[in-house]
Amino acid sequence: MLTAYDFSMARILDEAGIDILLVGDSASNVMAGHETTLPITLDQMIYHASSVVRAVKRALVVVDLPFGNYQGSSRVALESTIRIMKEAGAHAVKLEGGKEVEDSIKRILSAGVPVMGHLGLTPQSIYKFGTYTVRAKEEAEAQKLMEDAELLQELGCFAIVLEKIPANLAREVAERLWIPVIGIGAGSGADGQVLVTHDMLGITKDFKPRFLRRYLDLYREIKEATEAYIQDVKNKDFPSEKEQY
Repeated sequence: MLTAYDFSMARILDEAGIDILLVGDSASNVMAGHETTLPITLDQMIYHASSVVRAVKRALVVVDLPFGNYQGSSRVALESTIRIMKEAGAHAVKLEGGKEVEDSIKRILSAGVPVMGHLGLTPQSIYKFGTYTVRAKEEAEAQKLMEDAELLQELGCFAIVLEKIPANLAREVAERLWIPVIGIGAGSGADGQVLVTHDMLGITKDFKPRFLRRYLDLYREIKEATEAYIQDVKNKDFPSEKEQY
């Protein structure tokens, strides 16, 4: 599972054989430059999701419900979900939290829309946590996470993302549940893994958590390519005779 926010990247990832594309609210960070995921709107998520769906031929497209569109009102949660499904053509939605969002999950599922859960570090709650450090290290929080995971499965979620929790806890959750558990910073015991594509490809350069493996350094390569283009234009080397009509 990887993130996607636009047509061109989604087409590449889909052709590469990725199983799930997450239109994440991380678009707020990597696409819009916000410090948190909170500012992104439902309209913006629908725009990104529509672009991704048009590119995909095989992958499952899951869309994050943005902050403020499901907390506290199951009616708003369902209305937001219906807009995502109808206007973007998405296949499923993802939302953060456990017991506290039970009513919203029930209502969305009652409309026939698949739901992916998200536990552990939940970035939409960053101001509650106050930090992006590892969650569920203490026994009480670990116990609540396990209970929430079992609840999400019982409610009917088809999968759960576990973010930035101890590897042993993630493995225990994966072994206890029969639905897929997808980790990010949660160790190798999960059933699958997810990364932000811009981080994995090295397009971003300042974000360096322990769990991130950069498969490319596109920040450097794109920068060098741009510098070469600038020089070629200034030196009248581009366009060449072969590149003219």
